Amino acid sequence: MSAQATDITPARSTKGGNFRRRLPGSLAWHLGSFAILAVILYPVIWVIGGSFKKSEEIIGSLDLFPGDPIVSNYTGLADGIADISISTFFVNSLTLALGSVVGILVSCSLTAYAFAKIRFAGRNLLFTLMIGTLLLPYHVLLIPQYVLFRNMDMINSYTPLLLGKYLATEAFFVFLMVQFMRNLPKELDEAARLDGCGHFRIYWSIVLPLCRPALITSAIFTFINSWNDFMGPLIYLNEPDKYTVSLGLKMFVDQEGVANYGGMIAMSLVALLPVLAFFLAFQRYLIDGMATSGLKG
Repeated sequence: MSAQATDITPARSTKGGNFRRRLPGSLAWHLGSFAILAVILYPVIWVIGGSFKKSEEIIGSLDLFPGDPIVSNYTGLADGIADISISTFFVNSLTLALGSVVGILVSCSLTAYAFAKIRFAGRNLLFTLMIGTLLLPYHVLLIPQYVLFRNMDMINSYTPLLLGKYLATEAFFVFLMVQFMRNLPKELDEAARLDGCGHFRIYWSIVLPLCRPALITSAIFTFINSWNDFMGPLIYLNEPDKYTVSLGLKMFVDQEGVANYGGMIAMSLVALLPVLAFFLAFQRYLIDGMATSGLKG
């Protein structure tokens, strides 16, 4: 028994010594992580607390939480802004977001299939020119596009905001899908052609189901970008009943410069719910696709 005790005791002391040596480093790492987390979460907590404050308290106080919480910022949203219901802004934004998603998925996937699977003269040149459009700043094209749509009498409609989505003008999503389609096994296309399938049948029945991760990724980013877009609706929409949520937030500031900051923050939080719900609904497919996108059949 004494021999066994002699053998076991040094092992325990060694483990205890290693633990004591690692403790300061582990403690510092956890404290640093909590500090970074606090910095990241501070704006979120401030916004949530600010939605329960009065406008004058938001400006005149640095407190994180409201001293006298109120819910009128949320209940007041039911009254609308300038005789326009809040639901109108949400319906308009949802219409644009879903229309943009459909346009991107259809047009960009068709264009990507042509670049990835069909050999034609000038394919590489056209693909290079398409990628080059990513270097053009949005503001460079803003004035020419506005003049074009004005001459076509499309101002104050959703057409300028949706037309480009159905013409595959989003080069980033085309590039994303092209890279994904190029990694698909070529044997699938060859087997489909032996069975008598044409390009459209291969695209619809084989390529699209296998490109679900790229499609879902494009859908999520398109929905978020369209929902949060402020510049486009500001330029092309003139009537308040056609405004989106982003423009509706601007209406909390009246013509005299007096702002209802409490209502603005409350509506900002409510406006996040559709984006969060859309992401949560598709995140499982997105994660599964990212986990299996490197596997080849």
